[in-house]
Amino acid sequence: MSGEGDHGPEELPKVYLLPNLMTAGNLFCGFMAVLQIIEGTLRQSTGHEEWVQRYTASLSFILGAFIFDLLDGRLARLGGRESPFGREFDSIADVISFGIAPALLVYKIVLAEFPIRIGWLIAFFYLLCGALRLARFNVVAARDQGCAKGEFIGFPIPAAAGVIASITLLLLLHFHASEREIGIWKFSLPVLMVFLSCMMFSRVRYPSFKMIDWGTRRSLPRFIATFFVIALVFIYWRWMLSVVFIGYLLYGFLRPRLSLRLRREIEEDVEEEESAAAKP
Repeated sequence: MSGEGDHGPEELPKVYLLPNLMTAGNLFCGFMAVLQIIEGTLRQSTGHEEWVQRYTASLSFILGAFIFDLLDGRLARLGGRESPFGREFDSIADVISFGIAPALLVYKIVLAEFPIRIGWLIAFFYLLCGALRLARFNVVAARDQGCAKGEFIGFPIPAAAGVIASITLLLLLHFHASEREIGIWKFSLPVLMVFLSCMMFSRVRYPSFKMIDWGTRRSLPRFIATFFVIALVFIYWRWMLSVVFIGYLLYGFLRPRLSLRLRREIEEDVEEEESAAAKP
């Protein structure tokens, strides 16, 4: 009989510090997002102000988890520290931060008003599609396919959560600032959630932008344009976040219609000098 104690220390998986610290930050943000939703529900009777603050904080933690998710992959690839352990740990964190947290948030904001079976079915459908997509991604990645080409098949779950979180945050902040209820606009969230659930298992291909890293070089005009886009996101984050995430969603539909050269310039590190040098 073989038990857990039969395995020697040398068989334990390697845990690389910095990438997995970023994944732990992702998981922490997901936990805090869920915690804020629970506290917002418990304190909902104290007034509209408390309700909005808790759910806004939850959305902020979901978006924070997205940043940590970007960083862990970048650090792992930068140091050549990608590992099966890191991939599995990342997927577990993603299920919490980008699956459970957005599903629970939309459920508390609008789906709870639906006939109960419809409400929780929509929320669970999103969670199920996200978890299955992560499982499929891990299987494909283990075979060194799919993402090795620098693209995702189907809309990635962190981006799906980003779309939901940014639009919900925009609605909460806009209507709260004007001291009005979200009203009928909140019913767009379940439709969006079902659509994103289907997109996660679609055949639409999205760039992973893994080719863009610290060694990526761009022309001066494109560098300036990139800087101003980032600056706009920081300055006008209330609505620019939703623009960025929706733009990425729509890019998957526009991508096949773009020329190969334009797609490479957007998604990859294209060096004109190297291309010229490669010519005979």
